Amino acid sequence: MTSKDFGILPGLIEPDVLQTIQALPGIESIDETVSNINIRGGTNDQNLILWDGIKMYQSGHFFGLISAFNPYLTDKVTLIKNGTSAQYGGGVSGVLDIKSKNEITGDFYGGAGFNLINGDVYGEIPIADNAAFQFSARRSLTDFFDTPTYKQFFNRAFQDSQIIGNTGQSEELKRTEDFYFYDFTGKFLFDINPAHKIRISFINIHNKLDYSEQDLSAPSETQSRLNQTNISFGGSLESEWNTVFSSKINTYYTRYNLDSEHTTVNSPQLLSQENEVIETGLKANTFYKLSESLNWLNGYEFSETGILNFSDVTQPPYSNKIKGVMRTHVLFSEMEYTSPNTKLYARGGIRLNYNENLNTFSELRLEPRLNVNYEFTNHLKIELQGEYKNQTTHQVVDLEQNFLGIEKRRWYIADPDNPLIPLPITKSKQGSIGLNYDHHSLYVGLEGFYKDVNGISARTQGFQSEGEFNEEIGSYTVKGLEFLINKKTKNYSAWLSYGYNVNDYRFNDIDPRKFPNNLDIRHTITFAGNYTYNQFKFGVGLNYRTGKPYTRPDAENPVDNNFFPSRIAFEKPNSSRLPEYLRADASAIYNFNLTPRIKATTGISVLNFINRKNILNRYYQINENDEIETVESISLGLTPNVSFRVAF
Repeated sequence: MTSKDFGILPGLIEPDVLQTIQALPGIESIDETVSNINIRGGTNDQNLILWDGIKMYQSGHFFGLISAFNPYLTDKVTLIKNGTSAQYGGGVSGVLDIKSKNEITGDFYGGAGFNLINGDVYGEIPIADNAAFQFSARRSLTDFFDTPTYKQFFNRAFQDSQIIGNTGQSEELKRTEDFYFYDFTGKFLFDINPAHKIRISFINIHNKLDYSEQDLSAPSETQSRLNQTNISFGGSLESEWNTVFSSKINTYYTRYNLDSEHTTVNSPQLLSQENEVIETGLKANTFYKLSESLNWLNGYEFSETGILNFSDVTQPPYSNKIKGVMRTHVLFSEMEYTSPNTKLYARGGIRLNYNENLNTFSELRLEPRLNVNYEFTNHLKIELQGEYKNQTTHQVVDLEQNFLGIEKRRWYIADPDNPLIPLPITKSKQGSIGLNYDHHSLYVGLEGFYKDVNGISARTQGFQSEGEFNEEIGSYTVKGLEFLINKKTKNYSAWLSYGYNVNDYRFNDIDPRKFPNNLDIRHTITFAGNYTYNQFKFGVGLNYRTGKPYTRPDAENPVDNNFFPSRIAFEKPNSSRLPEYLRADASAIYNFNLTPRIKATTGISVLNFINRKNILNRYYQINENDEIETVESISLGLTPNVSFRVAF
């Protein structure tokens, strides 16, 4: 996808990469966030997200409700669900490769704008005929004034502070917060000559929160502090040595840090947690054109990933520190063929991985990849795709009910011999077959797939029942069907997507061994369209999906008093389902000229304009009186937003 083709998305007034891809079948966010995107039933940590060739460990602001990538300097977005090129490693569920503008225009251009959440500015400054500097900066306005949009986002992020007990009454809490976020990017473009180009990129993403809660019915108060930062640098050298041979060398450094602290006033308890990821990477690709029809890609990739996790509790005293380092060496080769009549396209490759955990183990793994596309009649094509993959990093859902539910995922290195959190290397295999028709203004696509993922831990899946703190290792399989139809003309575009999934876990140490995945959404439908009339653009859309599975307490004996403290006795895992999800969104944008050079845009959007209260999650906890409390996460309510932008 290219950013200029994004158009207006219902409910949004500005283009957003991570929101836009959710309009495609097989892509959704089960909790409405952009930092928890599920591709074909996989968890978010099973996605490989690259920005200018840099691996990203943070992708959202406002704890996932807003994308962290500036859309106005984004040039091309490549989304891969299957049939991945051999040059990509990791991401057993999918790849999202985001590239910023890469060509020197020779002109000064830019833009700025604001909405009810943040303001931003971007631009390109020419330095010389063969050099330029691109920049973007964005900062929230939330610590200066409150807006209806901010209040809705805030209530969505911190709603777990409202707990409904078994009496059905709500405990009112007084909340105060100091929250802001920012991000900025820079890119230096230098053309040594037309055949050799240097690019240097930088990105910084930051979230900061100070939060407190006071129970008005009791003299108790809790305070939380959280800082989340991602700083990354990357550089590349692209060279065209002659008409048939070219190369690209890419290197990067990325550092992610999550630092949090939770205290209870008038109590000696203090909980501190830190999660740090430091990764360096190097990739060298060579491209050789063997003939007009045949291309050959070869390359080497090296990465070193170090992850630190630290937890400390003062009462009762507890402390642990887990640090791991993984080095990965990869050789890959791939052939790409296009028939002279362009009816057949085939790409096949192989990737040889050597993973070395510096603490315990090493592993050698061979991964074949295949992507075949054949046009057997005019405009009607059949596609066959398949791949093997592995990944060595995981996000553990740690202390699910601490930090008010705002950020509870921590990155870990795979280490099956770790006595505290044993995590194996996750491995996947996937195959799919599809048909698509693409002619003039009509596109129709139908695809069936099967995916098998092994080496997952219960700790990475977000269980909130008896499996929450288990160390069981298992797998999941997804069988699905995806359908997309898009009708597009000069003035309007309308699309309908449908996804059907059967997503099941298999854990040999859990009874029953096979049960629905936490992300088992059987039916998903998106219907949307936009229309352009002179300088006006309108968009409206409807999103529907069946409810996610969850586990209820046993109806006859909900509390197990054989343990101290008492525990909740649950039914079979994921044997119940939440109600269906339904959301309707709308947007409107007006374009006009302030001067012959300066163009302006003003817009309004409404998320969930029917104000339906969709239940995103439901779990249970037991209080000191051995009473079961129900905690529910509710979707965003009616959320308006307005914006004003200029570009020149």
